[in-house]
Amino acid sequence: MACTKKIVFTVTTDITYDQRMQRICTSLSNEGYQVLLIGCKLPTSTALQAANFTQKRIKCIFTKGKLFYMEYTFKLFVYLLRIKMDAICAIDLDTIIPCYYISVLKNTKRVYDAHELFCEMKEIVTRPFIYKCWKKIEQYFVPKYKNGYTVNEPIANEFKKMYGVHYDVVRNIAVLRPLPKKLTVKKYILYQGAVNEGRSFETLIPAMQQVDGQLIICGDGNFMQQTKQLVTQYNVSDKVIFKGKILPNELRTITQQAYIGVTLFDTTGLSNYYSLANRFFDYLHAGIPQLCVNYPVYAQLNQPHPFALLITDISPNNIAMALNKLLHNTVVYNSLQKNCITAREKYNWQQEEIVLKKIYANLFYGEPTIEKTKI
Repeated sequence: MACTKKIVFTVTTDITYDQRMQRICTSLSNEGYQVLLIGCKLPTSTALQAANFTQKRIKCIFTKGKLFYMEYTFKLFVYLLRIKMDAICAIDLDTIIPCYYISVLKNTKRVYDAHELFCEMKEIVTRPFIYKCWKKIEQYFVPKYKNGYTVNEPIANEFKKMYGVHYDVVRNIAVLRPLPKKLTVKKYILYQGAVNEGRSFETLIPAMQQVDGQLIICGDGNFMQQTKQLVTQYNVSDKVIFKGKILPNELRTITQQAYIGVTLFDTTGLSNYYSLANRFFDYLHAGIPQLCVNYPVYAQLNQPHPFALLITDISPNNIAMALNKLLHNTVVYNSLQKNCITAREKYNWQQEEIVLKKIYANLFYGEPTIEKTKI
């Protein structure tokens, strides 16, 4: 169904590396919507990649902390004032404020896309003052977003329980593409994604002392400096390679040539426990088994034909044993790999985007949901 409705999406990240948003915007643009994705331009940002939707990056003086959020929120609000739209979608809490007030001023539809339980992330929940500030924002604004979606059912249930909103589920699943032939002979372990707090680097790095392989880390984040310090502390610089941020197309090639993927989260914060990371499906679609935490959503998807090795104990010793098992037990590895090939036919973006398109079709052509609200 083609249409001329314009949808604006807002994030605080560099949109070049946000694969979930790239997929969402591409699918809706293919459906005929006019799509604008707005993000932040960082000093390290590379040129924007070609896309079938419009992209805009806002340059800020500050790049992190409270001053960054204040500056970006102001500049985003000013920019949004100047453009036309039929709907605006806030991605997580860090853009929810300007999107709300713009939707009221312009009398337009608003949508909330929760990539996670923002207030329950480790870097938030372990800092009482920061947690209190974000929680107040969440409590005030989320109930005002009656239209929304998130990455899995448990998180949708949490929003319903906390704020009475009924959000749909659009999972972080990769696009189904033909699998190329593996070129590499070396068995390397891959971590891809944000190098942030709560991703178990405190146990993964020391585990590498006992692992008969090399770990490649593709990504950057708020725990990068500490991760590099851990590499030095545990004397595993010969086993851990940092690649930094990699463009999605290049990263896909690196993932496809890896032998094992890693999806680990520690137990701090409900957001970790209910997570559904992009990389979980990226490894699956690359046809490679992975070591993954045994949390509810991963455990459910991993049945009845397991394609990941799940562990509950994420201590260094247990991580090392599990990685070595995947490296050396060909029976286990081949079984998981075979199931990857089957599961990717079931779990893919071509199936998931059907839900996304229905959400926006209902938003524009279903029952009216726009609220006449005074600021």
